[in-house]
Amino acid sequence: MKQKILVKVQMHCDKCRTKALKIAASAYGVSKVSIEGANRDHVEVIGDGVDSVCLTELLRKKLGFAAIVKVEQVKGDKREEKPTANYIQYCAPQCPPMYCEVVREYPEPTCSIM
Repeated sequence: MKQKILVKVQMHCDKCRTKALKIAASAYGVSKVSIEGANRDHVEVIGDGVDSVCLTELLRKKLGFAAIVKVEQVKGDKREEKPTANYIQYCAPQCPPMYCEVVREYPEPTCSIM
């Protein structure tokens, strides 16, 4: 289920806006992030399975004030519903595990002078 989340964030400069975009983009399930609003103080996040409360807490922790304005479901495009081609995904063969073995173990060196 794709969601569209609109969060009001306290942003007063471009550095804060960039920081907010990075934080929102790093959240789980986010596919699109943008700045919205007349004062450019809203972050719009579109994604599948995004936790809006967790996202707001992250923004609040790093930037200060953040509040959820709106959460709504986005209807999928027709392009996404139709499969373009049928194909099978093959897994690449894994490399054999590496083993490390101690061949010879030397005793602790003793001082021959003393």
